[in-house]
Amino acid sequence: MTYLHSMQSEIEGIRALMPPRWRSLDGVVGVHWEAEGHAGANGYYLSPDPRIVFFFNDVSSQIRVADRAEELDRGERGMARAIYVPAGMPMWTKFSSRHRFSHLDLHLHQERLMRYFTPAVGSSAARAIIRQPVELQDPGPLASLATLVVDELSTDGRHPAFAENLVGSIITGLLDLRVSEGRTAAHAGHLTKAQLNRLSGYFANCGGRRLSVREMADVVGLSESWFATVFRQTTEMTPLQWQLSRRIDMARQMLSETEMSIAGISAQLGFSDQAHLTKVFRSITGETPAVWRRKQQHSI
Repeated sequence: MTYLHSMQSEIEGIRALMPPRWRSLDGVVGVHWEAEGHAGANGYYLSPDPRIVFFFNDVSSQIRVADRAEELDRGERGMARAIYVPAGMPMWTKFSSRHRFSHLDLHLHQERLMRYFTPAVGSSAARAIIRQPVELQDPGPLASLATLVVDELSTDGRHPAFAENLVGSIITGLLDLRVSEGRTAAHAGHLTKAQLNRLSGYFANCGGRRLSVREMADVVGLSESWFATVFRQTTEMTPLQWQLSRRIDMARQMLSETEMSIAGISAQLGFSDQAHLTKVFRSITGETPAVWRRKQQHSI
């Protein structure tokens, strides 16, 4: 399949340190970048095709990422080491400090993705899989596969099928096959680590809004009734308790990294008011948001 990717990008304060290495494969274009961004550098990216990005060094404390431009100044999440961005999903980034980084971009033809997943899970499940973003801070052995792909971008020594199979392994490892996961969880009575990672990434991408049990179940490919059972067995929390815990994690990050008022944080994270956030925050951390923020400021 002859495939040429296209992506709209607007960057400021980011420069390539050397010409990128790239190679066009069957339904895949791989590009390896060595680049540097200064403090305050930013970027906007939008592709009509799905893509995978692998960073070869930790960038979570230097690069912030958001799904909307206005969220970048509200202490949005750090960039994960490995991400999958569905077709048509925009992404904004901002550097908190000067940083040199190396990453592999895999631009994917959507039909190629469907060919990877459909034989194993069917076309309906395959379409659902490729619509969900994924973020992994610890990609594990997938990082080694990404390194091998980079090696294949600058050599003609091996047949393209070698690199294409490496990319296929990365795709199935990063996105996972939900049907297989669901069956494993059903037999073991718990969610897999990959399912929990997918759920955490999805929740973060939703900006902390409250998710229904059905929506959470859809994310990991389980029925609503079975999801509620295995979720509690895995986390020892109800879905609502788990979401509250994640929202308090977001509140702590915003309290320590932004000047936003506690009332503003309450509204941003979907709490009914500041008193509601304070009550939940104290029940989880043992302190009020104001006391917690003062302690963080004094520790710096």
